[in-house]
This record gives sequence, C-alpha cells and structure tokens, in this order.
Amino acid sequence: MLTPRMITYDDAKPLVTWPEAVTALRDGHALPKAKVGDIFLGPSEGSLLSRGAYIEGLGFGVKSVTVFGKNPGAGLPSVQGAMFMFEPEHGQLAAIIDSKLVTELKTASDSVLGAQLLARPESASLLIVGAGTVARSLIDAYSSVFPSIKTIRIWARRIAQAEALAQEALVPGVDIAAVGDLAGAAADADIITCATMAREPVLMGDWMRPGTHVDLIGAFKTDMREADDALISTASLFVDSRDTTIHHIGELTIPIKAGVISADAVKGDFYDLIGKGAEGRRSEDEVTLFKNGGGAHLDLMIAQYIAGKVAQTK
Repeated sequence: MLTPRMITYDDAKPLVTWPEAVTALRDGHALPKAKVGDIFLGPSEGSLLSRGAYIEGLGFGVKSVTVFGKNPGAGLPSVQGAMFMFEPEHGQLAAIIDSKLVTELKTASDSVLGAQLLARPESASLLIVGAGTVARSLIDAYSSVFPSIKTIRIWARRIAQAEALAQEALVPGVDIAAVGDLAGAAADADIITCATMAREPVLMGDWMRPGTHVDLIGAFKTDMREADDALISTASLFVDSRDTTIHHIGELTIPIKAGVISADAVKGDFYDLIGKGAEGRRSEDEVTLFKNGGGAHLDLMIAQYIAGKVAQTK
C-alpha cells in the first residue's frame, strides 16, 4: 500500500525553478493527449472549482480549490485548495500537494511557454496588467526564461498597488516600474501579460503595435474577459488547450456567441504547436494572442514535476 507524500508550499518552493517548470509542460505535451473534466459550483463571488485529468504514463490528478475574489480584503488568499495525484498502475494516491504551489508554477509557466512558442525571441519589454499574486510570479517567470527582457512595466486599477509591486520586485539588469497610462504602455510593449479579475475588456486592439504578443490569464469563467472584440478578431489566436477554453471561457465564448469570431479562429494549442509541430508566429509584424486556460492536465504535469523534485531530496 502506497503512503501518499504530503508536500507543502514551503517544502517544495526552494527546489523548483521556472525554466524547469516550463520544460515540464513542454515535455508533458509530447505524451498522449490528456482527458480532462471540470466542475464549477457556487456563485460568482465565491466558487468551488474542481479539475481532473488523466494522462497516459502520468496517471490521474484532481485539483480542488475555492475562489473568493474578496478574500484579500479579509487578509486571506483568494484561492485555496489541494492537488491530489494518483499513480497510473493501481490508482493509488501518491501525493497531496498544496494547490498554491501547483497553481503558482502552472499559471505563469503556461503563459511563458506560450510566449516561448509565439512571441518574438528578442522581446525586450514586458507589460504586466494587474498587480496581484499572479503578477509577482509573472515577473519572476518571464525574467527567468526570457533573458532578453530589460524593462517591465506594471499597470493596475489602483496605481498604489502597482507601485508597491514594482518597488518589491528586484530583478538584476531589469528596470521595473509602475505606469498609469495603460494604452501608452501597451503601445510600447513587446509582450503584454494580463492577469486580472476583469469582466469587461481592459486591453484594446487598437493599442497594439505590430509584432506584439498578448498573453491573457485572468478570465476563467464564462462571464469574464480581458480583451476587446477588435483584439480577439484581428490577432492570431492560440490557446493552451482547445478542450478547456473554446467553449468554457468568456474570452472566447462571448465573441463566438456574438458572431465576432468562430471557434475555427483558434489557430492552435500546445498539442498542435508542440506535439504536431504546427506553425505559430508567421512574421515579425504579426500580433499573436495566447489564452491561458490552465486546464487540469497542466496541473498534473506540474504536480509530477514537483513530486519528482521532492523525491530527489529524500
């Protein structure tokens, strides 16, 4: 009988790196395609999200978290939960991992892998829209994997929050500062990564300069979106997984329902770009847009990476 390993955030965080986490996701998409299933329960102000996946060779994984957007006002995390890993041969519970670490690594690594595949390799300027917990991870992940980045700008609805994050974040050789003009900052950025709780668009298509790569993270429900119709309909659109985004996330379901785009507007996902070698960016001037849906199969790939790193220390 297998005794499941209990892995806390503090146990594993010192053992993992952003480049290795991105590689774990890339390698995971060389395996047979995952089977996934999601359950959403509760009202918009407080929801339970359970995501399960099976990947041949890795086994099963389920991550269950609650999402309460107002929790930071009470001094509590907005997302709380756990990741359960089951080994493939007998279905035994192999590990229980603090969901905070799984989500932290998965979310930013998902976006950075998308940028590796779609952004211009020499991208030097990064704009982060949002200044919450995910934004902190994005600073670390992008600067670790894209050594070409020399400037990072941070915008938030509350400028004080962006300024506090900019002062806290120290990356050698990178100029980090808060900005108040979102449109101007977007027009100057090579990569824009957006991690908000927005239900109405905050990024507009007519702000984009040729060659920009846009990374959308925040919209995870059917009533949420971060990009306007112009951006969604004119950029070359990619997702991490067709199965977990096209019919599940407002960023796509809203413009599809309105007839702005069709499901066929999505040019590819990670299985296409990695497993099948599909074409990503086609020119220096192309505006690419990547929707980070963060499916359960990505959690399982990252959980396997975390568990492996912890096992190496025992």
